[in-house]
This record gives sequence, C-alpha cells and structure tokens, in this order.
Amino acid sequence: MRVFPGSPGTLTSLFLRIAQCGFAAGSIASMATTSSFFNFTAFCCLIASMGLKVVWSFGLALLDGIALVKKEVLHNPLLVSLLVVGDWVTATLSLAAASASAGIAVLYFNDLGNCKLGEECQKYQLSVALAFLGWIAISVSSLIMLWLLAAG
Repeated sequence: MRVFPGSPGTLTSLFLRIAQCGFAAGSIASMATTSSFFNFTAFCCLIASMGLKVVWSFGLALLDGIALVKKEVLHNPLLVSLLVVGDWVTATLSLAAASASAGIAVLYFNDLGNCKLGEECQKYQLSVALAFLGWIAISVSSLIMLWLLAAG
C-alpha cells in the first residue's frame, strides 16, 4: 500500500484523530454544562454519539502515536478494513446526531422563540457547531481510509 498524508501511523492521521477527539469532547462539555439538555432526545443522542467518537478517536490517536514513535506505517489490510468500517459508522452516527440537534436548536430556540435562557441556548449552539466540526474531521479520515483500502 502507498503511503500518503492521512494514512494510519502518519502525523496527519494523528492530527485528524486529535482534532476529532477534541471537537467531540468540547461538544460533550458544552452540552453537559447545561441544566436541561436531557429534556431533548436529540441532545442526548448527540452526547452518546460524541462519547463514542471520543473513545474511537482517542484510541486511534494512541495507535498513531505509537506507530510514529516506532516509525511504522500501519497498512495491514485487515486493520485498514476495520478502520474504514469504524470511521464510516462513527461519521454517520455523528452526522445524524449533529443534524438532529441542529434541527431542534433552530426550531425550538430560534423559530419558536422559546429560548429564555440566553447562555444555555448559546451552549447548545456551540455544542452542535463543535459536533459538525468533529464530523468534518472524521469524514476526512473516512475518505482517506476508503481511498487507502481501494488503492490497496
């Protein structure tokens, strides 16, 4: 397999995984600091999805870090297949949760005008924005993994 930026065990891959983990953790932190996020199913789904992304991305960031220290590039076809499936599942879940949460935030807080708690509404919006940024990072990783598997 050819080595290109974003392949497992490269610095670009490590950066993407850290970005995914950071955005997901920021989304969780922003949502969890509100007092009533649990009243909205979409927000609870966002927390669960971002929790999965934190675990997945942190584990792969550790794997990339170890590979960088050992100066190895991880191109085992079985590993790449697992990464493709895991990245696509995580990306799909995070996009669905972020989209549902964005829809609720826009409908409930902007269209219906029910946002009397100004700071809390901003935290919801920040959480959704961070979730979308995390989705962008994981979608880049997903496409790189798929490309790597196809080029295999």
